[in-house]
Amino acid sequence: MEVILLENIENLGSLGDKVSVKAGFARNYLVPHGKAKMATATNLAEFEARRVELENAAAEAKAHGEARQQAIEALGAIEITAKVGSEGKLFGSIGTSDIADAISAAGQEVEKREIRLPDGAIRNTGEHQIDIHLYTDIDTSVTINVVGEE
Repeated sequence: MEVILLENIENLGSLGDKVSVKAGFARNYLVPHGKAKMATATNLAEFEARRVELENAAAEAKAHGEARQQAIEALGAIEITAKVGSEGKLFGSIGTSDIADAISAAGQEVEKREIRLPDGAIRNTGEHQIDIHLYTDIDTSVTINVVGEE
């Protein structure tokens, strides 16, 4: 099924691209969320009429992402306290929602879906580098210092 992308979508394409996707992905996700339209002659003409408006919105979103990236990098290390047992092992773990709350408390809003934990939740004390995905092609990292309390 061919669709026209109305915004940049990671691993799929950028604004204005005509891509072929599976019917269920288009019908259940892309079209209902306003990320794409079916590639018909009418929709192509409508897209070309709105192209400038959509490109300006994409440029504004990218600029907002870059500003957030600089603000997050300026925060420095974020400290999170958690209960620990012997040998620095945490009781439980620190996940994306805990990290998002700590960064938000430090002064910069971050959603938990933007946080990337490739190795899973944090289970040990110490410093950990956390990647944050803000926008397509805009990533940053922040240092989380997990401090134990008994």
